[in-house]
Amino acid sequence: MSLKLAIGGKGGVGKTTFTSLIARCIADMDKEKRVIAIDADPVANLAAGLGIPEDQPITPVAELSDLIAERTGAQPGTMGGFFTINPKVDDIPDRFSIEKDGVKLLVMGTVKTGGSGCICPESTILKALMNHLVLFRNEVVIMDMEAGVEHLGRATSGSVDALVIIVNPGKRSRVAAERIRKLGTDIGIKKILVIGNRVRSEKDKDLIRESLPDFEILGFLPEIEEIAEADRNGVRPFEDITQIPAELKQIARQLTALGQ
Repeated sequence: MSLKLAIGGKGGVGKTTFTSLIARCIADMDKEKRVIAIDADPVANLAAGLGIPEDQPITPVAELSDLIAERTGAQPGTMGGFFTINPKVDDIPDRFSIEKDGVKLLVMGTVKTGGSGCICPESTILKALMNHLVLFRNEVVIMDMEAGVEHLGRATSGSVDALVIIVNPGKRSRVAAERIRKLGTDIGIKKILVIGNRVRSEKDKDLIRESLPDFEILGFLPEIEEIAEADRNGVRPFEDITQIPAELKQIARQLTALGQ
């Protein structure tokens, strides 16, 4: 199975927690599956959700200055000039990821010079790496994409099985969902799904449905006290991943089916 998912959502909706739990759940459902979790959020905290200790150093790919210079022929921080636009990246996922419980974490990092579309060695490496992960890795790749999909391009979007937008109950969820959907459709992602998170009642579900009538809603997740408690204690929720709520297991099965 080769499953490629991009997870989007505005800050505070539980996107990163969802990404980590889904990655762990899919890895646990079939121990033979290889799962790569990509932290492409500028506020990188997917490591905590996966249970990787804070004292275990993770260097974002965008900050691997020597590697970027070697592969592109140009120093990071420079713009314009001549450098390789198709650098070798196939060894990066295995060399620079950290694995825990069957999930490999790779932190992308951000380009600190120019705009999001700048042509520079760092952005070239990140886009080439994303192309490789989506197009050429026969694995489950789950990407925590901040509120947008800036690391994905038209060359890769057609191979993304779905863009999953996490929303909370409330009419304001439509604004964020519309923005993220537009970013996804602009680059050619065909399947865009919504998951309602922190749902406390049928009224909350109805509110999401009414706010997003033209979105495909994959499912709803309840407010989960263990997640809030884990956040307060600075640990990952559900140390025993088999104990996650049935609703989350069902969504993991539905998402897995997209890659089969």
